[in-house]
Amino acid sequence: MSKQSGEWNQDLSDEKAISLVKSGHREAYRVIVEHYKKKAYYLALSWVKNHQDALDLSQEAFIHAFRKLKKYDESRQFFPWFYQLLRNLCIDFLRRQKRVNCSLVEFVSLKEDPPAQRAELSRALWAAIDKLSGEQREVIILRYFQQYSYQEIAELTNMPIGTVMSTLYYAKQKLRLWLKEAWGNYSPSKGES
Repeated sequence: MSKQSGEWNQDLSDEKAISLVKSGHREAYRVIVEHYKKKAYYLALSWVKNHQDALDLSQEAFIHAFRKLKKYDESRQFFPWFYQLLRNLCIDFLRRQKRVNCSLVEFVSLKEDPPAQRAELSRALWAAIDKLSGEQREVIILRYFQQYSYQEIAELTNMPIGTVMSTLYYAKQKLRLWLKEAWGNYSPSKGES
């Protein structure tokens, strides 16, 4: 149990921090929050498309996780468990808001294109991604914006790995088709996989 100047050492592992929290050292939860707050925020933002809502939802997810920590199975990794809580909060929020939007950063590498063309292509790409089903958007986000492996996506979404791969494949096919319709024969820079 190492503390530095009244705060828990940020190098503390998730497992150790959770163990400390469960044994009554509630302040050790700050380590978990610090480890995942940016990732949680950007994942929430990719769902709800609004800075303040994403901030609120990511904070709410940490509160929910803290309250449910006693039920957390320590044999599992923390983040996939936490991601399910965050994901469910975002989906519930969108249902309440009756909007199914998704804010994303660029899907393809556009660095070599002129800025005006890059901005226009980016808008077309975002519009195309917004047309995808929620499941397809989710795997695109996790694969291309969070750089998760197929196995990690399967664990986060509770999908078989084959379903993850086929969902991603069909999502990319739709995006290519929609972008081709919007841009004709434009070929984005080689950077996607």
